[in-house]
Amino acid sequence: MLPRFIFLTGFMGSGKTTLGKKTASLLSYRFIDLDVFIESAGQKTIPDIFKEQGETAFRALETQHLETIITSSGDPVLVSLGGGTICSEKNLMLVKEAGLLVYIEMDEKALVSRLTQNAGGRPLLSQLKQEEIPDFVSARLKERRPFYERAHLRVNGLNLTPQQLYSEILSASAHTL
Repeated sequence: MLPRFIFLTGFMGSGKTTLGKKTASLLSYRFIDLDVFIESAGQKTIPDIFKEQGETAFRALETQHLETIITSSGDPVLVSLGGGTICSEKNLMLVKEAGLLVYIEMDEKALVSRLTQNAGGRPLLSQLKQEEIPDFVSARLKERRPFYERAHLRVNGLNLTPQQLYSEILSASAHTL
């Protein structure tokens, strides 16, 4: 049986939103991108929140809105989390207890390639020079990987299709939940 909530986690650029939208459709789940949810609720973009309030305030908003999604949604939902959402014990436990947590895993080289092509809208990358992105990705991935690896399911994100993710979720749900 499928859980009511499926959460996608992984580093920025791993494909959580792109894969999430299509996989949610295959599952007949509603799709929520946590960053978009936060922007809609606060009438501010994520880069503006980072700029005006800082990362700590953003992370607090992230927790608040994650709790709102989990407590108020009756329909099955696939949630694309921000890359740092589960990097607090509170959020990690909240997500794991509410549903299936899926880590879309990608190696540094692939992430750097994707992120150097599209760094502009990402607050944590916007102040970096292109040549600084590889070191940033390496350092942040090293910090975050221990949280990511605690997901119920890990899938290789390189060339991952929504159909493959759908199959992995069905298989994991049959065995773990």
